[in-house]
Amino acid sequence: MDDQIIKLAEETLGRYRALTDELSDPNIYSDQRRYAEVAKEHARLKRGADLCEGMLNALREGQEARELIRVAESAEEREFFAEEAQAAEERAEELAEDIRAELIVRDPNDDKDVILEIRAGTGGDEAALFAGELYEMYARYADRLSFKHRVLSSSPAEVGGYKEIALEISGDRAYSIFKHEGGTHRVQRVPKTESQGRIHTSTATVAVLPEAEEVEIEINPNELEVDVYRSSGPGGQSVNTTDSAVRITHKPTGLVVTCQNEKSQLQNKEQALRILRSRLLERELREQREREGAMRQAQVGTGERSAKVRTYNFPQGRITDHRVNLTSHNLETVLGGDLEEFTRALAAKERAERLAAEAAKTPN
Repeated sequence: MDDQIIKLAEETLGRYRALTDELSDPNIYSDQRRYAEVAKEHARLKRGADLCEGMLNALREGQEARELIRVAESAEEREFFAEEAQAAEERAEELAEDIRAELIVRDPNDDKDVILEIRAGTGGDEAALFAGELYEMYARYADRLSFKHRVLSSSPAEVGGYKEIALEISGDRAYSIFKHEGGTHRVQRVPKTESQGRIHTSTATVAVLPEAEEVEIEINPNELEVDVYRSSGPGGQSVNTTDSAVRITHKPTGLVVTCQNEKSQLQNKEQALRILRSRLLERELREQREREGAMRQAQVGTGERSAKVRTYNFPQGRITDHRVNLTSHNLETVLGGDLEEFTRALAAKERAERLAAEAAKTPN
């Protein structure tokens, strides 16, 4: 057993127990900010602490069984204790791998809430309709997980669906579940307007952003250009008669965010800043990965038909994720929000890749 893993397990378990004791102290409720910080860290460490406790217990059981072998009075007893020791040691090694995945190679953003930005890609009206279906799929999946969700901004299309829509999803480890949805999603089907019955291919792009807290991304107000205008809905109809819609341009990066879903200018400005902050965090993380040599194509790619992470084939009732070569013939069920099969397979792939990369760093 690696001594570093044992040390990490002991330190993690010690920290978790200290946080538990602090939460048990009634005085903590007098400082709500401190209470929120402790409760958040306590929740984040729980799974890792449980794994650490299990591994340390297994190691102790293995050591005790080894000691009993030396004092055993018969060959049968020695054999029994040897089997007990081996089983405990194997269990400890398995838990050590889980600890590596949870505490060493785990994405630090996994605990965050998430913002999904869905945009119609290639395919005109059909792409907008598909973007709307993806939004509904993610909202239903969030409901299945008992996560909260709400629309932050949207630009409806006249035919239905959306030119683009931003959705916030809040829940336990929301980013860890939704982060692999980023990329170009391709749909193959016969549009309602197609008189010849030909199958068309359209796309929508999804960008997945870990929601940034103010302390993580500080925005200088002097670097913002804020414009206000009158909100409008599909067909150009006025939503209200005041200039409540907000467009924020971040001058250093050129990022532009617009929000018009809320009733007041202040609310729209707050929503736009939340989206901007998350985009800046995602940009910073991407640049960091590139600096470290882990060059990755931008999540949304080009939005062209040939660029795809997942294909939704309606004539065959089939959905295929090309990153893990996983195909399901339950297309309607998946669109109804049953995405677990895909998110679990993608999470397992990420975990294996992270563990392999960590192992490659470790000297022999």
